[in-house]
Amino acid sequence: MLLLTNALIINEGKQFLGSVLIENLMIKAVYSQENTPHLEVETHDLQGKILMPGVIDDQVHFRDPGLTYKGNIQTESRAAVAGGVTSYMDMPNNNPPILTQQLLEQKYADAATKSMANFSFYMGASNDNLEEVLKTNPKNVCGIKVFMGSSTGNMLVDNRETLEGIFKNAPTLVATHCEDETTIRRNTQEYKEKYGEQMPFKYHSEIRSAEACKLSSLMAVELAQKHGTRLHVLHLSSGSEMELFRNDIPLKDKLITAEVCVHHLWFNQDQYDTYGARIKWNPAIKAESDRLALIKALNDDTLDVVATDHAPHTAEEKENSYFKTPSGGPLVQHSLVAMLQLAQQGYFDVNKVVEKMCHAPAIAFKVEKRGFIREGYFADLVVVDRQQPWTVDPSNILYHVGWSPFEGQNFDAKVISTYINGTRVYHQGEFIEDFRGQRITFSR
Repeated sequence: MLLLTNALIINEGKQFLGSVLIENLMIKAVYSQENTPHLEVETHDLQGKILMPGVIDDQVHFRDPGLTYKGNIQTESRAAVAGGVTSYMDMPNNNPPILTQQLLEQKYADAATKSMANFSFYMGASNDNLEEVLKTNPKNVCGIKVFMGSSTGNMLVDNRETLEGIFKNAPTLVATHCEDETTIRRNTQEYKEKYGEQMPFKYHSEIRSAEACKLSSLMAVELAQKHGTRLHVLHLSSGSEMELFRNDIPLKDKLITAEVCVHHLWFNQDQYDTYGARIKWNPAIKAESDRLALIKALNDDTLDVVATDHAPHTAEEKENSYFKTPSGGPLVQHSLVAMLQLAQQGYFDVNKVVEKMCHAPAIAFKVEKRGFIREGYFADLVVVDRQQPWTVDPSNILYHVGWSPFEGQNFDAKVISTYINGTRVYHQGEFIEDFRGQRITFSR
């Protein structure tokens, strides 16, 4: 057994000094400080630092299989663990795309030998694999991913009949990337004619506009309402989309849930001139008014979950001109500390950060026995020191691509330790390199 003592436990809207007893993989007991028993067991004294549940990131692209020059399950899960992410859900736009149950299970088998964190993988949808999609097991697969907007490979689903078939018959949660392809193509043509290959990055938010996002999000919501689908809309980026979602019912009762990513809460379109391709994501980072609307919606529970859309590309790929530069960037190592920095700046309460990054993904996806500090739950835990300032620079970036949009950023909080399934996998910059996480299961 292992006892974590003298912790400031942040969990389920409460903060208190206490201890957590771990036995094997699980949390055996949670004590207030005054009720902590004297036990002859291994003890880690946390000296008043924060102890919170591990972050569950419901949207990452670890580039494995097929694009491993950008990242792989081993390198990116290691970076995630250093950032306090104990479980992740990875997307199917790999090479080859994960469009069959056989490819999906091969990916799970591979992760079991590589992943430091706990893992789940989405089944991919295309215009012509509905039969395979409908075989997805809701008990051990996080969801079905539908690209209702531009995508790499054979993964854009724009056939209305196929969309109806997915939304009507999906055996589990459907997660959507929502951008209207027709609008994006029209805007792309217009801006390319106007500016040519050297178009400034600041127009990314005009090409992949709020209008394109809302048109597609509205279609997804209407399809879900029509068919009673369990829908999760990924990486919402505009204030205008917020009216599509509800905050008047508990998360556990929502059939339609909404996610926002850290970069849409942190950056705005005025920063394209500074960061250029490093903050080029799809959907685009938009106006400061959109950023503030997303923050408001997160605080009032219109937005349910915070994720990263971690999607690394090499520095060389990112140094191209606008139309040749891929969208996406690495984020899992810095998501928690960035959210805690926003809390420090007064945008959120720290309890809200824990709720949206740890509890809410577990509730929304019905993750079994993770996301909370509770007796009988897996001991996925993170220790954070909110008074240990540090600066992001190439020497401490762990992504395979070796860069971050946060380079040069000072953070006040630092992840000190990460426990996964009862084992301290990361501590003060050191890893248990041969540790492997588990496949996540779901109570559906």
